[in-house]
Amino acid sequence: MSLPIKPAAACAYDQISLGEVMLRLDPGEGRIRTARNFQVWEGGGEYNTSRGLRKCFGLKTAVVTAFVDNEVGHLVEDFIMQGGVATDFIRWREDDGIGRTVRNGLNFTERGFGVRGAVGNPDRGHTAASQLKPGDIDWEHLFGRLGVRWFHTGGIFAALSETTAALTVEAVQAAKKHGTIVSYDLNYRPSLWKTIGGLKKAQAVNREIAKYVDVMIGNEEDFTASLGFAVQGAESLGHLETAAFQAMIETAVQEFKNFKVAATTLRRVLTATKNDWSAILWHDGQFHESRKYPELEILDRVGGGDSFASGLQFGFLQFNDAQQAVDYGAAHGALASTTPGDTSMATRQEVEKQIKGGGARVVR
Repeated sequence: MSLPIKPAAACAYDQISLGEVMLRLDPGEGRIRTARNFQVWEGGGEYNTSRGLRKCFGLKTAVVTAFVDNEVGHLVEDFIMQGGVATDFIRWREDDGIGRTVRNGLNFTERGFGVRGAVGNPDRGHTAASQLKPGDIDWEHLFGRLGVRWFHTGGIFAALSETTAALTVEAVQAAKKHGTIVSYDLNYRPSLWKTIGGLKKAQAVNREIAKYVDVMIGNEEDFTASLGFAVQGAESLGHLETAAFQAMIETAVQEFKNFKVAATTLRRVLTATKNDWSAILWHDGQFHESRKYPELEILDRVGGGDSFASGLQFGFLQFNDAQQAVDYGAAHGALASTTPGDTSMATRQEVEKQIKGGGARVVR
């Protein structure tokens, strides 16, 4: 059984995401606390999927977000333009001159190495995206008149504020009304929820959003914290055994019968730079597993899960096939982990080589 995806010819966009895009500052091999130079680029959990679909897989994508109309905001916009993602739905806020009432988000990120784990230090208070609210976006124009095949958002954006949570609900309701496939990455971050109601609020918001989701993405912490489903068999945080995921999903889909797909990456963190990596996907009562990538060597793990999500979306948008979806997702996520930055630098040819079991010999 396939997903009821609209034909490409009937839609202006293959995929649109809703989320905050921050300026990432990366100290490279060093530490934030001792850095003298940073490399900068853009990144955001929801947006990263749109960029991967555009740059790696050649689909038409756009992002719905907001920036302050100043030099930093336009720097992030320029990164988005370089990635080929349409900027038509960015909302611009007037600069107050000091960032007292509204600002652009920054994300200082260490890659980690060996026994030293990756570190994220976001600076995103009072951001333009966090102030987005219901009524700000003309969803009828987007989903009804222009047409969108796939809509993606996630728990990071929903957790930014009371208004972004409400906007996310408004968005998924509008997408469902117009027959757009809705995917949602739970991406539970306790630090984001703690000042707006904590775990109780996270579950209330995510369970409301879940009613309109076709494709739910998340690991064991996401499903337990965000939706309240217990899971047995996880050896450690970030490592979910296949059988445990299967049992959890079978419980979840009994309650949320609207879920057509549920998926997660399966990671065993050996060190910050070496993980066992694979993925599993449930669709139409069956589980599909990807190729396993044992002891995957990692340069930068941040964004690997987002690249999994974008590869999964491509598998359905291009082939409407569950096995293809989990294969493209796992391969794309693995390759994204071998390059710096939040976003994928892989090509479709490289992804397909990995799906076929290709190695790392020199390409000349």
